[in-house]
Amino acid sequence: MEKVLSSTAAAIISPMQNTGSPPGAHLDRFDIYASYRRSRYLSLKHASYFQVYEELLSRYRNRKCTFVEVGVSNGGSLFMWRDYLGPEARVIGIDLNPLAGKWSEEGFEIHIGNQADPRFWENFFAVVGDVDVVLDDGGHTNEQQIVTAHACIPHIRDGGMLIVEDTHASYLKLFGNPSRYSFMNYAKRTMDRINARFPGLHASGDAWEKCVYSMCVYESIVCFNVDRERCFVNSPTSNDGITSDARDFRHEGAGAGGVVRLRNVLRRRFGFLARIPGLRAAGRYFFESVLRLHARLRQRGLKKYF
Repeated sequence: MEKVLSSTAAAIISPMQNTGSPPGAHLDRFDIYASYRRSRYLSLKHASYFQVYEELLSRYRNRKCTFVEVGVSNGGSLFMWRDYLGPEARVIGIDLNPLAGKWSEEGFEIHIGNQADPRFWENFFAVVGDVDVVLDDGGHTNEQQIVTAHACIPHIRDGGMLIVEDTHASYLKLFGNPSRYSFMNYAKRTMDRINARFPGLHASGDAWEKCVYSMCVYESIVCFNVDRERCFVNSPTSNDGITSDARDFRHEGAGAGGVVRLRNVLRRRFGFLARIPGLRAAGRYFFESVLRLHARLRQRGLKKYF
């Protein structure tokens, strides 16, 4: 029987049509695609997702794990995940539509609720406990994706991940975008939080710096890798090897070598003045300000890359 898509679903998937080689030409090499095809119930997936699933989730196959999927719809993906992950996986489904509750008769744990409601997530994790993987294939709005990420990441075990699908919604007018508060802007901010672990940078002080070890960005998918043990404040190290006293040439290549050479000459000739209170700090501030100004002027030429 021919499957009829809703107008919303058709509007979302239509942009992927006629953009490359036929999906069947390369998808058969993925085990997850075979599981997808074996599911007797309807599931809609973009062709590029299967290679990402295989890359991220193959390590969970045939081992104990708790896998949560947000947005189960017609149930096809639940059976796909059970088939792919194996009998030891605890597969949990979440949907706002009460109709999804029927999949509990097939042995799945089903929770009905609004992913954009933080109270739902509080109750969910109070019942389910911490999990290994959350895959957000829910409503795709900024609010739904951001609230889900914010609520789930603290409850993902070390070594686990949050996978957010259909992030192209952050660029579609249908979802109220472009917006300052799009999910992709939230993801970019999370990258800033990861880098804030470097000493001297402004730390946000939130849990993300202590939870999200790294991120992977794919076409229409963002993955947050959770590992608290690896989220530590960075520090420099040395192997105490023999030095050649190599000079830092970073400013030479940037055209500021003359400023650095002038600073070094002044240090050699008037180093004794550094004993005057405040003069050393003032000199450092002056030359650092000149170098910062030079860098900003040079960066104007980078506009063509943006």
